[in-house]
Amino acid sequence: MTRQDLRRQGHAVRDALGLPTPAPDLLPGFGDLMAEVAYGGIWDRPHLTKPDRMLCTLAVCSPYLRPQLANLIGSALEIGVPPLAMLEVFLQAGLYGGFATTEAAVEVAREVFAARGVPTPETPPRDHSNEELDEAGNAVMAKLHGERATGGYAAPGNAITGALYPSAIRYGYGELWGRPGLTHRERMLVAIAAFTGLGLESQLRKFSQSALNIGLSREEVIEAVIQTGPYSGFPRALNGLAILTEVFPKG
Repeated sequence: MTRQDLRRQGHAVRDALGLPTPAPDLLPGFGDLMAEVAYGGIWDRPHLTKPDRMLCTLAVCSPYLRPQLANLIGSALEIGVPPLAMLEVFLQAGLYGGFATTEAAVEVAREVFAARGVPTPETPPRDHSNEELDEAGNAVMAKLHGERATGGYAAPGNAITGALYPSAIRYGYGELWGRPGLTHRERMLVAIAAFTGLGLESQLRKFSQSALNIGLSREEVIEAVIQTGPYSGFPRALNGLAILTEVFPKG
């Protein structure tokens, strides 16, 4: 495929996603480059659906880039990503990158939903006790990570990380991974993308192995990392792929 073919394909993918073309008078050629590299070269790759790729993209895009995030939220609606799923992506990404990002992203989503007449989704209240959340959190950890659930910084006997990690079990695994709106498979895609975008290498190494335990394929995990390239930078995506090279068996 020539560059021109890839560029035409990328423009078609971008149009199908409902995303605007960058203004040509501001940076000549940028729209064509994005079409070629991001939409033709990455969004149109196999192994992940467009909605899955959108979840990964939302997970890594800075909520402070309001016009860009608003465009992506609009595109997500166009391709069938439920509003609740988007809000859950922002919540989960905030657990990894700071809840201030969740607040900012949710505010952008509120504006887009209102402009499009999309009702704000409601979630049933979750009023579990601490003991119930701890039990649920440990069960999710075991499901995801197996024997590696209590290794490294998660080791119960670590007096330093133990000052914080019980909260991660209770609220990260027990509360967040039990919320409606995203399946465990989709939450794993969000985690893989967010860890890549944030450069959290130990977490990416751990979760990329665990992804295979809940139905993701090796190829899907690789694509989740590749999808982050245009949004959080190709160096971080390549660093993430280097980790997957270590994690996954050869072949």
